[in-house]
Amino acid sequence: MTDSHAKAALPSTNSGEGKPENQLEPQMQNLSFPTSNLQLQRLPHLTDYLPNLPTFTNPLDHNQFYHPCQEFYISPSDVVLRHISFDLSDPASSPPIAYYRAGPRKQILFESSTVRAAIVTCGGLCPGLNTVIRELVVGLWDLYGVRQIFGILAGYRGFYSMEPMRLDPKLVDSLHMRGGTFLETSRGGFDLQKIVDSIESRRFNQVYIIGGDGTMRGAVAIFEEIRRRKLNVAVAGIPKTVDNDVGIIDRSFGFQTAVETAQQAIHAAHVEAESAVNGIGLVKLMGRSAGHIVIHATLSSRDVDCCLLPESDFYLEGKGGLFEFLEQRLKENGHAVLVVAEGAGQDLIPRTDAQKEERDESGNPVFLDVGVWLKSELNQWWKRDHARELFTVKYIDPTYMIRAVPANATDNLYCTLLAHSAIHGIMAGYTGFVAGPINGIYAYIPVVEVAKAKNIVDLKDHKWAWVRSVTNQPDFVKD
Repeated sequence: MTDSHAKAALPSTNSGEGKPENQLEPQMQNLSFPTSNLQLQRLPHLTDYLPNLPTFTNPLDHNQFYHPCQEFYISPSDVVLRHISFDLSDPASSPPIAYYRAGPRKQILFESSTVRAAIVTCGGLCPGLNTVIRELVVGLWDLYGVRQIFGILAGYRGFYSMEPMRLDPKLVDSLHMRGGTFLETSRGGFDLQKIVDSIESRRFNQVYIIGGDGTMRGAVAIFEEIRRRKLNVAVAGIPKTVDNDVGIIDRSFGFQTAVETAQQAIHAAHVEAESAVNGIGLVKLMGRSAGHIVIHATLSSRDVDCCLLPESDFYLEGKGGLFEFLEQRLKENGHAVLVVAEGAGQDLIPRTDAQKEERDESGNPVFLDVGVWLKSELNQWWKRDHARELFTVKYIDPTYMIRAVPANATDNLYCTLLAHSAIHGIMAGYTGFVAGPINGIYAYIPVVEVAKAKNIVDLKDHKWAWVRSVTNQPDFVKD
C-alpha cells in the first residue's frame, strides 16, 4: 500500500460510536478494499443530530467557471491515508488511518440564499491570515453564490462585544498583499455561552474559525455546544501557527514565508559577525514548543554555526558545552552565527516565583527572552575568560517582522486551497472539522484531533542529523 489516495469501505469508527453514516455519505457496500485494512476517521456531520435536513444540488453544476465531469465531485469512498510508508515486515502494525478527502460534493446541505457565514481570526499574527479571509469571502461568493458574509472583529470576544462587519469581494480584493489580519485579533475573551448565544441570535449557520492550538480548542467547545443545542450551524477550523507545530497536516500556512523571512535576519547576523573581531551574530526565531523554523532556516541559509531548539536541551559551560564550541569556531573562522528558538533554554533562565506561575491571556506559560539572556551570558563568559580580546555580540529579534509580512506565493496558494476546502466541507454539511493537506492531498480532519495533536521536531529523524552535519554543532550530551 504505497498510494496516499485509496478507495475504502467504511468501517466502524472511533468518533462515531457505532452511529450510521450521514445521508450524504451513506454506508459504502461492495467495495473491493477490505474494511479491516483501514481506520477511516468518522467526520461529524449535521445530520448526526438533525437527521431530516433537506439536500440540494451543488450550484457548481451551473457555475460558469466550472464544467463538472464524473471525477469532479468527491465520492464517499474517496479517502486520504495519514501515513504512506509502512514496514511490511511488522505483522503487528495497526491498520492505516484514513480521512475523508476534501473537495466539492454533488449534494449539499445549505441553500446559498439562506447562508449566513461568520469568519473570525484569533491569537497572534501569521503570514497568510488576510489571504485566508479573502479566499473565504471570494469562494463563498463566487463558487456558491453566498451574499451574507460577516467578519467577527477582535477575536472570540468580538462575537458578543462588537457588531460584525459585512464582507464582499470588493472589500477584500487586495487583502492577500497585506500582512496582519483585516478583521483584527486578540487573545483570550473566550466565553462559550456568550459566543454560541451570539451565533444563534445573529442566525449564523456557518462559522469559520482561524487560529492556533488554543483557538482550535475553543472551536471544539463551540462545535460541541452547538451540537448540544441541536443548532443547524456548521463549524470549520483553519489552524494557524507560524511555528508549524500543528499535528497531522503537512504544514501550517505562513510557515514557508516565516522561514524565508528568517533567512534575511540570519544573513544580516552573518554579515555583522563576519565584519567584527570575534563577532557572534545571535538570532532569536519563533518556536515556543517546536523548532521547525529554526532548523529549516538553518538548512536553507547555511550560514548558521549552531541552532538551539525547544526539543533539545543544551548547556553553556564545560566540555561539550556551547561556550567551548563557540570558542573553537571563533578560533577557526573569526566569527559565528547562533540561532535560537524562543522556547529553547527556558529551564536555564533564572525565574522568580511569580515568573514561574505567569500565564498569558491564552493560558500559555509566559516565556522569558532567551535571546536577551543568551546575549548577556555570552558577554559575561567572554569578559571572564578572554577579557583582553575584542568581542562583539549582535542580537537580532525579527519576530514581529516575520509575523507581520504578507504571505509569499507558495503560502498564498496554500491559503486559497485551505479556504476553498473548508467551504466545500461546510456546504456539504460537515462540521467540527479542519481542512488541511496530508501527504499533499487535502483532507477533512475532526477538529478534536487537531486540537490535541502536536508536531514537534523528531531528534531521531534524518533531518535533525542533517542539521547537525551542516553545523557540526555538539549534541550537548554530558558524559
